[in-house]
Amino acid sequence: MTVLVTGATGRVGSRLIPRLIANGVVVRALVRDSTRASALAEQGAEFVVGDLRDQESVETAMDGVEAVLHLGAAFRGVSPEEAERINNVSTVSLAEAAVARGVRRFVFTSTNLVYGPGRGRPAVESDELLAPASASYPSAKLKAERALQDIHEKTGLDLRILRLAFVYGDGDPHLREAMRWARNWPAHKRLHMVHHADVFQAVFLALRSEVGSWRAFNVADDAPVTTAELFELNGEHMPEERSLQVLDDPWEGIVSTRTIRSMLGFRPFYPTVWTARSSGCG
Repeated sequence: MTVLVTGATGRVGSRLIPRLIANGVVVRALVRDSTRASALAEQGAEFVVGDLRDQESVETAMDGVEAVLHLGAAFRGVSPEEAERINNVSTVSLAEAAVARGVRRFVFTSTNLVYGPGRGRPAVESDELLAPASASYPSAKLKAERALQDIHEKTGLDLRILRLAFVYGDGDPHLREAMRWARNWPAHKRLHMVHHADVFQAVFLALRSEVGSWRAFNVADDAPVTTAELFELNGEHMPEERSLQVLDDPWEGIVSTRTIRSMLGFRPFYPTVWTARSSGCG
């Protein structure tokens, strides 16, 4: 299978692509800077220099591929307008180009943040998406999901949406960066996470499985970590006031993985961050 991958040099893409190649996937990466793609090329990935916002380069990159894996995203440090252009508008244009080129499957990495506030239980894929408009990243991802579903309904595009929890592992500083929020959280607030190795597993299963022409899947590990554990994982002392702080919504950000387990056979390689840590992969 030949797969076009966007966001190939980002944190997720750079860790995912070597695993895809090792498992027999022919990867073609759309990159803005060829020098940043040199490591991927050394590992066997093809690459096309271009930009998600440039239709000509997108169409060139898509020639002859069987699936598109859309990882490209703008998260932190960009304006709401830029987040909207990259996370929503460019996603829609990419899917439309895939349809025009006859690409069989489109896999889109979204976020568990599209669910918005908790519901008194883990969020499931059929829940209404309630990401607040004031949060530019999940709001744009939510819009993109809805647009992709509309494209699917109109054209029959084979669509897979992966709603990723907080991604960590393989030397990614994301776990350390979580402290910028966690320092203000109650001690018992939980963060649902997923290791890069398990993002690969979910992507690989989504690319290869036959489970109908449209599905969304939550992708997360088995044991969300508490704020207290985040302090410990990052080698910091937790202030006593965090233990006394009230938690208004204990289910916010917590998702069920029953669907991806039952339909795709997903089983986390790292069911907890502690498993990854003890394996030297945290």
